[in-house]
Amino acid sequence: MRIVMIQPNYHSGGAEVAGNWSPAWVAYIAGALKSAGYPAIRFIDAMVDDIPDDKLQNMLAAERPDVVIAASMTPAIYKAEATLKLAKDLNPNITTLLGGIHGTFMYNTVLSEAPWIDYIVRGEGEEITANLVRAIDNDDVRDPEKRRHIRGIAYLEEGEVVATLPHPPIEDLDSLTPDWGILDWKKYIYIPMNTRVAVPNFARGCPFTCSFCSQWKFWRTYRSRDPKKFADEIETLVRDFNVGFFILADEEPTINKKKFVALCEEMIGRKLPVHWGINTRVTDILRDENLLPLYRKAGLAHISLGTEAAAQLQLERFRKETTIAQNKKAIDLLRKHGIVSEAQFIVGMENETHETIEETFRMVMDWKPDMVNWNMYTPWPFSDLFQDLGDKVQIHDYSKYNFVTPIIEPEQMSRDEVLDHVMRNYRRFFMRKSFLEYPFIKDNFRRKYMLGCLWAFVRSALQRRFYDLGRVRYWGVLTKFNWDFDESRTTFDPSQIAPDEVEVARRRKSRETVIKATEAVSVCGAPRDLVYDPDVAKEVGAEDASASANKGEGD
Repeated sequence: MRIVMIQPNYHSGGAEVAGNWSPAWVAYIAGALKSAGYPAIRFIDAMVDDIPDDKLQNMLAAERPDVVIAASMTPAIYKAEATLKLAKDLNPNITTLLGGIHGTFMYNTVLSEAPWIDYIVRGEGEEITANLVRAIDNDDVRDPEKRRHIRGIAYLEEGEVVATLPHPPIEDLDSLTPDWGILDWKKYIYIPMNTRVAVPNFARGCPFTCSFCSQWKFWRTYRSRDPKKFADEIETLVRDFNVGFFILADEEPTINKKKFVALCEEMIGRKLPVHWGINTRVTDILRDENLLPLYRKAGLAHISLGTEAAAQLQLERFRKETTIAQNKKAIDLLRKHGIVSEAQFIVGMENETHETIEETFRMVMDWKPDMVNWNMYTPWPFSDLFQDLGDKVQIHDYSKYNFVTPIIEPEQMSRDEVLDHVMRNYRRFFMRKSFLEYPFIKDNFRRKYMLGCLWAFVRSALQRRFYDLGRVRYWGVLTKFNWDFDESRTTFDPSQIAPDEVEVARRRKSRETVIKATEAVSVCGAPRDLVYDPDVAKEVGAEDASASANKGEGD
């Protein structure tokens, strides 16, 4: 059986600013398929290579695949659907598979607008994809009863959507065997360090339930890997593929303090020529104040913090369980210990004003992080906050749900004004850093790193890729933007979201058994002292016995 995996050709001017990211999902899924006995796999990175549809279809014709697999986050969903249609138009006998978070929660919508997709893989993909491909190879999918026993998929049967029982989360992440060799590594360069970059998983899931996020719903339970085995994987990436920088793809790599410390000790002991970065919570930095020198010695060079908002009321709305004072202190601690700090803000809510966006800039000047990102609020339709916003979300063109496009029109600002003020913040921030700070950093590594980050920003701005400025025709103050929203996508049917609320509600009810806290459990479901017991988490239902396998129902 010949399998082709494709990264859809979608661009938005967001994370691409820093370079081309190696798609971890390809390595992990390909490894699972090869372990299951399917070695004939080809990967096409249509995104990094910017492959047009006609050329991509010709490449597929040359490969003559039996199965074509694409994965997609929400903004790339239309491109992923179109990519799989290329395969189906080429040969109706090709079986098309779609994975990723959007299909997991929105399979009703996806299958209705893209009926050429044969199967949607819902949730964590490695075991589901291997089981599904095996069933395709054995012709088990031709038998309706056998097909319904393949857990974690959705498909059309006589025009009706069928969603099978959810597949349980993978308990032992160390059982995964990623095939990093399937990637053409010379393509994946991290611009700030001009080196190859990998994005592996040390942990999956998150014990927190931030209202704007849906990752905790997708992964369902928090699990982390054996530090030694993960360090083995990093050593392979460095030794065999010359990776010089890696970023953990985890939502919460530091929440299991014991394992994270053990990982750092492994990295120190091996003396690998690699630096790395993570995203984590402000409260974990405060908790680990005495360990920050150890983290820096392990090569941890860059930490992005979910500071999110300049107003405490907004933090509480996001269920962040942090304070403005904690954000400032965390950045102070990172600066003290030579770790690059990056503050993240969410802007573009319905109550946004010029004053609130300006307040984020004043706060940045006070906190003095090394870097900052202003991300446009993206109302994932399967997040809790989306439900609260109701008809305030009027744009349902998911191709613009990319962190750089204002989706919500604030009550006291236009979308044009939101983006223009954010661009003003960026200009002032980087002008100050360029002339007054970065060139004068005493630490050689940090100075070189920050100048590299500056170059990535300037390069993307000159190419007009930053924040998709070229596409929206932004040329400065008073520009009339071309948002180019698909006006046909103006309505939303909540019934199209996967009925996963039974599982989510059960998980919330069991929160006190998942989290070992010495104080009361907080509103976001996290302990106030952040003591997490991953062993107990394994015992909490990985599946919902009441989930239905009836048509149109799922997890």
